[in-house]
Amino acid sequence: MYKIILADDEIWVIMGLKKLIEKTGAPFQVVAEVSNGVMAMEEVERLKPDVLMTDIRMPGMDGLQLLEKIREKNLNTKVVLISGYAEFEYAQRAIRFGAADYLLKPVEQEKLEEVFDGILNTLREEWNISEEETPESANVTTIKRIIEEIRQNYTENINLTDLADKYFMSTGRLSTMLKEELGFSFSEYIALKRMQKAKELLADEALSVEEIAEMVGYKDYSYFTKVFKKVIGLTPSKYRKNL
Repeated sequence: MYKIILADDEIWVIMGLKKLIEKTGAPFQVVAEVSNGVMAMEEVERLKPDVLMTDIRMPGMDGLQLLEKIREKNLNTKVVLISGYAEFEYAQRAIRFGAADYLLKPVEQEKLEEVFDGILNTLREEWNISEEETPESANVTTIKRIIEEIRQNYTENINLTDLADKYFMSTGRLSTMLKEELGFSFSEYIALKRMQKAKELLADEALSVEEIAEMVGYKDYSYFTKVFKKVIGLTPSKYRKNL
């Protein structure tokens, strides 16, 4: 799945966009929602999303300033600006400054799908260019990128199939590449990362074990306990007692 951030100071606009994005069926996952330009820039730097959809008129930093900052920092985030009719020329000008596209309010489903199609084509073209490297160097670049994504999102609902789809490879091939690079299977590596984080959180007695389970990516407390004991050798409660 490709990561997307939504930025608008009106919550109902963000809620509407999320529904429209889900209806498109496009491989985009909303990873953050923010209400001003400064927060948008912070989240772009932290999460390095594939797409930022932002209102043109934003408190703290407007759409063009956001676009300029993203380009200054050489981030590969595609920026889609959302504007009212009164800002139409402003949005068109932003295209010349490197915005991926723009949408007029109220955003229409059909137009959003067109914009997503264009962005997906661009992302795939960029992927194909990187594939023109030697197969060996392309594989190294790709697997490093995937491992970095896993390290940033291991507490989220991340799975091998979505990653394979995003990087245009088979699940089997990705599984083999990860095992060769990490020495662990995908599921083993995720479990290790989550248990390492859980161990750190267990030192904070203000947090319940149930809260920690959810923080590291497990909604099922019993399953978290089972995985923790398998990886660490003790239940979370016993591990906390031994600290």
